[in-house]
Amino acid sequence: MSIWWVINIVLFSILAVMLLSSLRVRLMTRRSATILTQEEFQEGMRKAQVIDVRERDEFKAKHILGARSFPYTQLKEIYVSLRKDQPIYIYDQSRALSARTANFLRKKGYTNLFILKGGLEEWTGKIKEKKLD
Repeated sequence: MSIWWVINIVLFSILAVMLLSSLRVRLMTRRSATILTQEEFQEGMRKAQVIDVRERDEFKAKHILGARSFPYTQLKEIYVSLRKDQPIYIYDQSRALSARTANFLRKKGYTNLFILKGGLEEWTGKIKEKKLD
């Protein structure tokens, strides 16, 4: 077997793992939450609990105006501060952490879960940003 076959097999395996991981996130999202466009997210966010699941330093640097910092890494300790009777709007940089958060919250009995399509990366609404000196 030539080295090129080995390289092709390794590359194919890496690609397959990446595709399966992406599929898993999509299925998890579809089962746990509703994806909202920016317009839908902006319309409903005043009546919802808006949480940013990125780390606190990322939140401090830039976040959607009105959002609360709710780092995914601390979710197991702080999720109980969320109300089950109000919608929860979740976002991160893109969408992977949001899907994991929604899946975790669904398992804990939360049902009104929504994720921002495109995350903060594609957000064009109002933000709070720390100015660099």
